[in-house]
Amino acid sequence: MPIDPYVLLLLATVGVAALLPARGVAADVASGASTAAIAFLFFLYGARLSTREAVDGLKHWRLHVTVLACTFVVFPVFGLAARALVPALLTQPLYQGLLFLTLVPSTIQSSIAFTSMARGNVPAAICAGSFSSLVGIVLTPLLAAGLLGGDGGGFSADSLLKIVLQLLVPFVAGQLLRPRIGGFVTRHKKVLGLVDRGSILLVVYTAFSEGMVRGIWHQVSAVRLVELLAVEAVLLAVMLVLTWYGARALRFGREDRIAIQFAGSKKSLASGLPMASVLFGAHASLAVLPLMLFHQMQLMVCAVIARRRAHDPEASVTPPSAPGSASRATAGTGPKR
Repeated sequence: MPIDPYVLLLLATVGVAALLPARGVAADVASGASTAAIAFLFFLYGARLSTREAVDGLKHWRLHVTVLACTFVVFPVFGLAARALVPALLTQPLYQGLLFLTLVPSTIQSSIAFTSMARGNVPAAICAGSFSSLVGIVLTPLLAAGLLGGDGGGFSADSLLKIVLQLLVPFVAGQLLRPRIGGFVTRHKKVLGLVDRGSILLVVYTAFSEGMVRGIWHQVSAVRLVELLAVEAVLLAVMLVLTWYGARALRFGREDRIAIQFAGSKKSLASGLPMASVLFGAHASLAVLPLMLFHQMQLMVCAVIARRRAHDPEASVTPPSAPGSASRATAGTGPKR
């Protein structure tokens, strides 16, 4: 199974934060820069999403409701059930991070990439990931307030406002300016993709630097990390099975089932990191550790599944315009990022 080179960069960033954490004025500068970078990242998300595709995607509401239910209902239920693993397998801080993982939105880019690789409904994956990110800007902090409570590290109306200002407002601004800058964004998507990844690296460095300065990492042992990986492997396996066979039970076509499986079983690092930095404050580094590990695991496993789906016998007999699929007319025009 492939290891994403970007995850190696994430690990290297953690190493740099461990050896050279930002302190004092440098920490303030890094924090401000990471906030600005994430805002710009969501501005680009807004500029990339075609309004026409979003409107067309609403017609396939059953698929989007299914993905949202997997992301914000089924995942959190398993997260709450994992409380039984404390303290046998998970420490309380790692459990809080695992529970937070189950509350964040789905991914956009990787869901689209794997859906395309598996010959699934790409327009539906674009819309499902985008809708999940938008809903998560509001719903994730509210779920964190209700399920994590005081353990969340400081949820308040002010926290929700910060998240809306940092994520939702730039996204809306990108949508409003898309008619003017959409062409530029499309033409330079590779260069702007570096901005995407650089923004996340900066957030990781800031969060882990603060964790090092405050001595939070002394709470984690190698054994606990292995146990956390095992718990996350089971969680991912269960969600992959539920999204695939659950979608089949709901009578979705093959292409839609692929989109549901890849969009409904993933969690977004890009959305989760800035939210964790606001909600958990100084403890954000431990809170995002389960999310970072799950992110790499989902990429490795879903890459294998996507390749196998592409060679399914069913793929060769499923017509390109299967009934019940959304936005077929735009399948060749949507951004496959």
